[in-house]
Amino acid sequence: MFDLNDIVVFARVVEAGSFTAAARQLGMPKTTVSRRIAALEREVGVRLLQRTTRSLNMTDAGRLYYEQSSQALRTIENANLQLAEARVEPSGTLRISAPVGFGSSFLSSAVFDFLAAFPKTRVELRLTDDTLNLVEDGIDLAFRTGILPDSTLIARKLGSTHRVLCASPDYLARCGVPAVPEDLAHHHCVIAGPSTSSAHWVLDGPHGQETVAVSGRFAANEMQAVVAAAIAGYGIALLPHRIAEASIRDGRLRRILDDYATPVGGLHVVYPSSQHLSPLVKAFIELAARKISAGAGENDEAAA
Repeated sequence: MFDLNDIVVFARVVEAGSFTAAARQLGMPKTTVSRRIAALEREVGVRLLQRTTRSLNMTDAGRLYYEQSSQALRTIENANLQLAEARVEPSGTLRISAPVGFGSSFLSSAVFDFLAAFPKTRVELRLTDDTLNLVEDGIDLAFRTGILPDSTLIARKLGSTHRVLCASPDYLARCGVPAVPEDLAHHHCVIAGPSTSSAHWVLDGPHGQETVAVSGRFAANEMQAVVAAAIAGYGIALLPHRIAEASIRDGRLRRILDDYATPVGGLHVVYPSSQHLSPLVKAFIELAARKISAGAGENDEAAA
């Protein structure tokens, strides 16, 4: 019967490049390493290593055996690690980045649930509409929306996002209610961006996708400021549905052009590439995913 320990020793010898180095790493005598390799070769019935006083090389059979067995060993190691992590209560400091609007609505609720569930944890929440470099800024995970650029980050899609058109009842009483997207060009619009002019809104509607040029008297690159300007009556805004929902419900905003919304995009959590996620990061991602799938976040975009 195969002894898994012999296979582990064989893989370590190949990776270390010599019996001596492998013995040092494994903390066993070199003679024991040699004896285990010999036992494995007898078991498989072929020579796996060509040994001389000056060199150590794999045979063709040894190379094939290493490729297959090392994959199996990594699978076992990963399984052991996951079991060990499952027994460990998450602890330590978790650093999260998210768009401002998203952080002030859904994410703050998720963070409070996380802190309550895991008393040994701390959370540092960095809210910004800028795209941070997670590695350089020491961020464990970030929430991002829309189409993600190619990067070395690992991304997990948690849901979908969309925005809706809203304005205050006061503005609509003064300026009228648009009947079709083309009417937006003749209204003041609150722009989520750097400039009050040259903005374009892409809308999906009954007749397909339409692009409308809009302008207005106020622009901001922070979503809460855009919402405040819309509530104050400075124009029509294209807002994340989750953020707009509360103001629509209490009458401060009214949704217009109900058949139109932005194209659906993705809501993702991203984190630096690594072979293993820490229990801390994994626990928060799973909690956030559960809340979103349950409808707590409405899967709506909150970035400007």
